Amino acid sequence: MTALTSSPTRTPHRTYSRWASLVVLCAGALMTILDGTIVTVAMPAMQTDLGFSGAGLAWVVNAYLIPFGGLLLLAGRLGDLLGRKRMFTAGIAVFTVASVLCGLATGRGLLVAARALQGVGGAMASAVVLGMLVALFPEPREQARAIAVFSAVGAGGATLGTFLGGALTQALSWHWIFLINLPIGVVAWLAAIRVLSPEPGAGLRDGADYPGAALVTGALMLTVYVIVGSGDRGRTATLLPAALAVALFVAFAVRQTRTERPLLRPRLFRSRLLTGANAVQILMVATMYGFQFIGALYIQRVLGFGELATGLAFLPAPVVIGVLMMTLSARTVGRFGAYPVLLTGLMLIAGGMALLSRARADGSYASDVLPPMLLLAAGFAAAMPPLTGLAMSGAPEEDAGLASGLFNTTQVVGGSLGLAALSTLAASRTGTLLARGAELVPATAEGYRLAFRVATGIAVAALVLAGAMLRPRNR
Repeated sequence: MTALTSSPTRTPHRTYSRWASLVVLCAGALMTILDGTIVTVAMPAMQTDLGFSGAGLAWVVNAYLIPFGGLLLLAGRLGDLLGRKRMFTAGIAVFTVASVLCGLATGRGLLVAARALQGVGGAMASAVVLGMLVALFPEPREQARAIAVFSAVGAGGATLGTFLGGALTQALSWHWIFLINLPIGVVAWLAAIRVLSPEPGAGLRDGADYPGAALVTGALMLTVYVIVGSGDRGRTATLLPAALAVALFVAFAVRQTRTERPLLRPRLFRSRLLTGANAVQILMVATMYGFQFIGALYIQRVLGFGELATGLAFLPAPVVIGVLMMTLSARTVGRFGAYPVLLTGLMLIAGGMALLSRARADGSYASDVLPPMLLLAAGFAAAMPPLTGLAMSGAPEEDAGLASGLFNTTQVVGGSLGLAALSTLAASRTGTLLARGAELVPATAEGYRLAFRVATGIAVAALVLAGAMLRPRNR
């Protein structure tokens, strides 16, 4: 995404219109972010209704995340060429239509296909938001406030989706977690048309790396396909798509060194901070997505909570994330520095996952879920702002937009891969125990505990990697 590379010198004439534009941008981004997690609590109902397998159920989420992450760079580039307002409004329209198709789905194939279309629309809308925001608020202090609001909305919205999914599923049905986007999307689209200032693009003559986008998107989709289905297929059927995924990644890397307008410039990876921050983010987000998905299933299938109760059980997380990001994050980083605050946040995440890995078959929400949830929320609120700052500080000014697109992409990739790997591990362990004669609830709980233990290891790996790669260098 290259949205940030455009000059932010033009300021809207009226202050209120800038903040109204921020509200519209946050609303559009929130709708796409919520949809990444709103399905979590509704998954058991979808599985019962449509007959998904345990591992295949993860594709309800991954079908959204993979095109979303794979197309962010291309969508950002097209936003520069065609105009960012045009790309944002088109993305909201595609997302809204796809949501209706999801809500009307009566089969597994149609639901997964519509979720993929949602991911396309989400990428179109999300890729240009940060560039539009920076152009709206060129003054540093106001820009910092606007970015803080946008970051808090995004971080809290990801977890808030769990609550909304539970409420809508229990009160109506799982179809309504998608159909509710119709009135919201229409209002957001009309508001964007009216409020956002038009920004003419550079024109399609400057071109974009469409083959590169196809290569990296195909590689990501194959990678998750291999992880999700590894427990259901033989070695040969797993190795062949894995080899093809590696080949596509290699072809993408080679193309980026030879094409005149690469989607991802190789010189970016010479920066230790940018490379390290993106690698840490993949591991950290994989842990957090694993918690949201596996944690919701543990609360429902082991503790016996209904959809609405599960949504309420997750509600403390977005509250903690929003409050800490809005009140303490910038102040704490300014006082102690990004590196120690980041390490503290990662230690809290690792500690929360370690506590969660002790969750029992006869456990309770108050002792087995709430304490680790609060640690995870506090850790994410502490770690995300300094990690973002470190990533962007490692990019030269002319590549700031591309670095922003890369950071958004690795966030989605980390969530998708973490969700695929952890859900597959849990399903495989549970199936093995059931085959040995274990009872359903204890076997299910043990599968989730294994996933939580692996997630703890991933969080520790993120902490070690951050300590090694992001340490400030002395003069």
